[in-house]
Amino acid sequence: MWITLVILVLAAIFFVNGKLRSDVVALCSLTALLIFQILTPEEALSGFSNSVVIMMVGLFVVGGAIFQTGLAKMISSYILRFAGNSESRLFLLVILVTSAIGAFVSNTGTVALMLPIVVSLAASSGMNSSRLLMPLAFASSMGGMMTLIGTPPNLVIQDALTSAGYPALSFFSFLPVGLVSVLVGIVVLMPLSKWFLSGRGKKKDARKRSKSLTQLVNEYGLSSSLFRIRVTEHSGLYGKTILDLDIRRKYGLNILEVRRGDSSKHRFLKTITQQLASADTVMEEDDILYLSGDFMQVRQFATDYAADMLDEHETEETRAAANTLAFYDIGIAEIVLMPTSNIINRTIKEAGFRDKFNVNVLGIRRGKEYLLQNLGNERVHSNDVLLVQGTWANIARLSNEGSDWVVLGQPLTEAAKVTLDYKAPIAAFIMLLMIFLMVTDFVPIAPVTAVIIAALLMVLTGCFRNVEAAYKTINWESVVLIAAMLPMSLALEKTGASTYISNSLVAGLGAFGPFALMAGIYFTTSLMTMFISNTATAVLLAPIALQSAEQIGVSPVPFLFAVTVGASMCFASPFSTPPNALVMPAGQYTFMDYVKVGLPLQLIMGIVMVFVLPLLFPF
Repeated sequence: MWITLVILVLAAIFFVNGKLRSDVVALCSLTALLIFQILTPEEALSGFSNSVVIMMVGLFVVGGAIFQTGLAKMISSYILRFAGNSESRLFLLVILVTSAIGAFVSNTGTVALMLPIVVSLAASSGMNSSRLLMPLAFASSMGGMMTLIGTPPNLVIQDALTSAGYPALSFFSFLPVGLVSVLVGIVVLMPLSKWFLSGRGKKKDARKRSKSLTQLVNEYGLSSSLFRIRVTEHSGLYGKTILDLDIRRKYGLNILEVRRGDSSKHRFLKTITQQLASADTVMEEDDILYLSGDFMQVRQFATDYAADMLDEHETEETRAAANTLAFYDIGIAEIVLMPTSNIINRTIKEAGFRDKFNVNVLGIRRGKEYLLQNLGNERVHSNDVLLVQGTWANIARLSNEGSDWVVLGQPLTEAAKVTLDYKAPIAAFIMLLMIFLMVTDFVPIAPVTAVIIAALLMVLTGCFRNVEAAYKTINWESVVLIAAMLPMSLALEKTGASTYISNSLVAGLGAFGPFALMAGIYFTTSLMTMFISNTATAVLLAPIALQSAEQIGVSPVPFLFAVTVGASMCFASPFSTPPNALVMPAGQYTFMDYVKVGLPLQLIMGIVMVFVLPLLFPF
């Protein structure tokens, strides 16, 4: 027993110190339990097959898809309308919306759903996301106290009561406690988050960034010389290739992109296809050609081939949002020519960018001058910056030609930032399906199964560019942290350490009356939850609380509520609840951040609950 307690204390010290990564500390603790044969290998590795851990992995993927499809940005812009420019109003909205969702969805699911939305909200409003993410995690736990299904400890005390022959609690028996929790949370978190969290992440955000895709489009004036033409069945374009058209020589125009709707039966799997305008691209009905060049020449081209002109000659400010380049599959990037480049003084056509790399040159920046017309015969100079267009993979290939040019910025990183907006409705449907399956018993499946189904559907329906992109959304540090710490509760139970601590404290406070005994149970639960999972703590202490109340002849209901609130309202540790761990990497938090903000909230919440619980559920 004492060895287990020493390992626990050492782990806590290293967590607070912060010099070692949290997941490494957790793995070291797990290894120590194995070395001293406190746990068998099967018991020690049980955390990696725990449903909570598997659910976390799935929820990372679901949350990544919500962000990747632009759904988070759409929802955040809607919420932002209510918040206006007020940080306080935005803070309140995040807390209230998260608490409301958390009442019906698991706190882990709530955070996974809201995390990308809140990050997008913060970016749109110019607010530091670190100030919102930790309160987001805490709000999900506070909202979980409103209903029976909101958090696992609620179900634990329900089971303890009914097993002992007491009447079952109703679905909303927890609502008053949850409302008090949210109110206390708002009052305490509003100043604490401003004092301790507002400065987090600013150093990282202050780094010089490469130009965004939108900045490049605006800088080169692409949007002001971009026009769309639709190929009809009776158009002269139908069935012809780009080479047949000879559009650059005859009209001085460039075809930047061919955008094609998916005509297959599986429209649910893919809805938009982008093709680079290569010489052998064959025009099909309803193809939309994106042309760059003079408006009069574009109109002449459309007239000659009986194609539909989709755009009139408007200013850039009044141009419709649809008439813009999209970067789902095709991207743009800048390359700067080296003084020793082999293509200096050669024309763009002679340089062979299209033949060698299958990319187009859209513009040349020469000092403060931007060249956009008749580029084929333009000779390139040393230090010219070329704006190139191609598939993201082909643009990445340009980086391998280090002797001739340097690719500016990080094209693949920019590609990852491009949201697949046309997949947002699919992502929304999958998200709602997941919530429906988790909240209702219409289909009798476990919440972890619902999450796995949602994660797989996000991948299979193309809400990610590829499977690798889905894997990159998983924060393995958080997953390993929780998986390695879950067996600690088993070790404490197996060695009798948790029972020894609990019984000793309860025995010492029993003589001072029900208030003191309930307070002792509450803070014992709260303390233990800092080091082991809240569900495990509730399982360990619920029978002790029930027995203690019966021994002094009072109702066990407030004592059991003390257990579930103490277990759920643990904010001073990043691994006591999965939501705390989920926001840790996104908010760039350290262990001490949770202590600074979470510990005062946890103590104040405890003091309030010790007085409130007997009023709501008399002894």
